[in-house]
Amino acid sequence: MKILIKENKLFFLCLFIINLLVGVLAYFVLPDKFFYDAKTIISHDYSELSSSGSYGFACLFYKITGLKYLSYPIVAIIQYPIVVYILYKIGIPYNFQKINVKNVLVYIAFFMMAIFISMPSKEFITFTYLSIIIFLYQSDSITLSKKIVFSLLILAFFGVFFRSYFLLIPIISIGMYALTYLKLKNKALKSVVYGIFIAVLMSLSVGILSGKNFSQSSRDAVNSERMNSKDANSMIQSPVKTDTWYGETISIIYGFIAVNLPLEGFKHIFSPQIIAFIIWQLLLFYILFVRLSICLNDRHKHPLLLWTLLILFSYFIVQGVFEPDLGTATRHKIGVFPLIYFALYYEHFRKELQQNI
Repeated sequence: MKILIKENKLFFLCLFIINLLVGVLAYFVLPDKFFYDAKTIISHDYSELSSSGSYGFACLFYKITGLKYLSYPIVAIIQYPIVVYILYKIGIPYNFQKINVKNVLVYIAFFMMAIFISMPSKEFITFTYLSIIIFLYQSDSITLSKKIVFSLLILAFFGVFFRSYFLLIPIISIGMYALTYLKLKNKALKSVVYGIFIAVLMSLSVGILSGKNFSQSSRDAVNSERMNSKDANSMIQSPVKTDTWYGETISIIYGFIAVNLPLEGFKHIFSPQIIAFIIWQLLLFYILFVRLSICLNDRHKHPLLLWTLLILFSYFIVQGVFEPDLGTATRHKIGVFPLIYFALYYEHFRKELQQNI
């Protein structure tokens, strides 16, 4: 009896096998800077870093699961199949095997997943948790309004127990969505600008209450400790000091551009990994921005895609506030890749859902 495998699934399987090998070998070839987070997670008990926050929770997670006691190649063999299986359950586009810009971006993402999830990492936790939103959106037993509300609550809860800046995403997303009720030209651009404006207001408000705005308590604090480090060649530094309202405003705008439209990164011509990320990031941002523009023209046509994109662009804005360098920004984008994957292939998943209903 012949077993027939569709081309798209066969290609997906081959991509998985090749990159699983990459993940297993990553420990032996990557420089030490790729393992800073992993070493922190496995070398500390969660009580040392407090039981709340991303490091504290990650330490607790890897201790409970026993993964902290395993070698990195074994962790890769366990974690990488899990994240790929999640993508498999979300769906495989019928033309996944065909070479086009969108597919190539995803092929590269498979490689990036193998690198950043081949070790104990917070990205593995983020990836698996945020996939709940996609499975929620794909469910045909939950009303549209409940899907949207639950997805925002999922993000807020993640901000409470893991990464605090995720608390900003629902606020920015709702603010950006509010603009869809206005008759405006270039809604996508104005929505992103408005989202940045909301981030600036929240940062300045926190600065008034605590004495330090977002940039001072996050990016500036991290970068000041490694100013002369050889591993900080893609560090994001505001052109002005961030201790004034206008300095923080410029810093957030600059950070958003540096993370999402990192043209300045081309100066690192002798760092091929940085150049590769820049090209990947620019193409990804362009495709998602075009989709956001289309969705905002008619918010009722594809509401789930619209909210996925609003969440993603809110996350991109938040990255512009907090990310200390391009390398960290790349790694963190892998954590939200289920949302990116769903947004890129929404048409396929929508047809698949219609066939199942």
